[in-house]
Amino acid sequence: MDTSRIVIVGAGLGGLYAALALAPRPVLVISPETLGEGASSAWAQGGIAAAMAAPDTPEAHAEDTLRAGAGIVDPEVARMVTQAARDHILDLAQHGAPFDRDRDGGFVMNHEAAHSTARVVRVQGDQAGRKIMETLIAVVRATPSVQVLEGVIAQGLLTEGNRVTGLRLARVADTGVSAPLDLHAPAVLLAGGGSGGLYALTTNPARIRGQVMGMAARAGARMADMEFVQFHPTAMDVGLDPAPLATEALRGAGAVLVNTDGTRFMRAEHPAAELAPRDIVARAVFAQAQAGARPMLDTRMTLGARVLTEFPIVAEACKRAGIDPVAQPIPVAAAAHYHMGGVAVDRQGRSSLEGLWVCGEAASTGLHGANRLASNGVLEALVFARACAQDIGAQVAPADAAQVILNFDGQGIAPNPDAVAELRHTMTDLVGVRRSGTGLQQALDVIDRLDRAQPDCPDFGNMCATARLIAASALARCESRGAHWRDDFPATDPAQAARSFTTFADTLESA
Repeated sequence: MDTSRIVIVGAGLGGLYAALALAPRPVLVISPETLGEGASSAWAQGGIAAAMAAPDTPEAHAEDTLRAGAGIVDPEVARMVTQAARDHILDLAQHGAPFDRDRDGGFVMNHEAAHSTARVVRVQGDQAGRKIMETLIAVVRATPSVQVLEGVIAQGLLTEGNRVTGLRLARVADTGVSAPLDLHAPAVLLAGGGSGGLYALTTNPARIRGQVMGMAARAGARMADMEFVQFHPTAMDVGLDPAPLATEALRGAGAVLVNTDGTRFMRAEHPAAELAPRDIVARAVFAQAQAGARPMLDTRMTLGARVLTEFPIVAEACKRAGIDPVAQPIPVAAAAHYHMGGVAVDRQGRSSLEGLWVCGEAASTGLHGANRLASNGVLEALVFARACAQDIGAQVAPADAAQVILNFDGQGIAPNPDAVAELRHTMTDLVGVRRSGTGLQQALDVIDRLDRAQPDCPDFGNMCATARLIAASALARCESRGAHWRDDFPATDPAQAARSFTTFADTLESA
């Protein structure tokens, strides 16, 4: 069927913010879950990085972003995003986001890893993602121009030549997935998250497994920086999938990393110790785990009972796991957390395919380089969601639109759970914190076998496409840089100080 509504895939912060920025233009938001569930944005604990008051400046924020990105951040994008940060915080506050304030009404700022000062705006300690999403959901629900289809997934993009003309959609439920329906639309914005769920150990919602990146890649979109996957060093190692996150703000507040011997091991790894860039901390945590010296985050001496009130999400997760953070250190592990790579886009969020825009974690804008600076992810989603909305609005003629009614019928093909589990363990074991050429080639062989075994399942095909792009790009980058570590190429090569670009067809030809 056809609609004149602009279609947004994904109902996280980027998707909802873009829908509001497009109002009063008619928009259709596709969400696999009920609004507010299953979106990485709602799980973001740290907050949003922004220079909100002197002596901090957008220029200092940009410099920290460039430094964390290990030599391949696009400086113009860094300047653009950091300059816009304050306006977006004020806009969210105007929408009703309950940011923490001091007695004078100023924003309370957290200090997170690799920032030169405290510049992360927070909500009730560690509830930024949850509370901002609740605010935006309420506004979206009250906006007549926005229609939301819940329990629906996008399985593929419809194209004519180099132009995206719509999407292939299906309904998802506990009983499985429906047969697909095609929906033609004047513009498509992908805001459906990253790829963390492709890994067996992740902090991301379970359903987010690189499908949005994969469908764009399979449609021919140019991809960028796919080898750069950030592993959060302090996921709680308590046997839960996904792993609860022990926010970086805990370390900013003084929590330290220790092992089973009680040794504070980060002192020997970096001058900034626990506040070193995430890739360095993640590898140190991984090394401790590999050595059998279980890494733990100790909040007892610096935070004590304050951890229960100042970090309620962490306290709640500890309670579920039977841990008392006031009396016990929290076991942690390095878990897939954020993908710096994705669909290559320009400063308006345009992909290489006409009619397709991308924002949020599914996009690669050049902001993050090889290693995302803490709390820059939500900021990037905001800045590019608005940029996409403005560009779409300038290119798509205004039109009235009726509500979209899709009648799904018949049974589709769902991913084989055993195949998904094997894919996830392969990614963690061979394409994870530490990589090698031999392991990456083994991973590509496994991905190819799994993909060929279920050729008629578009969801699994999208997962495999993204997994293949990550592994192939990691194999091609014969150096260690930022979040990408090669045991067989441990040095950083100045000659490779550039972003990487590829297509899905390129990875198939090089196989």
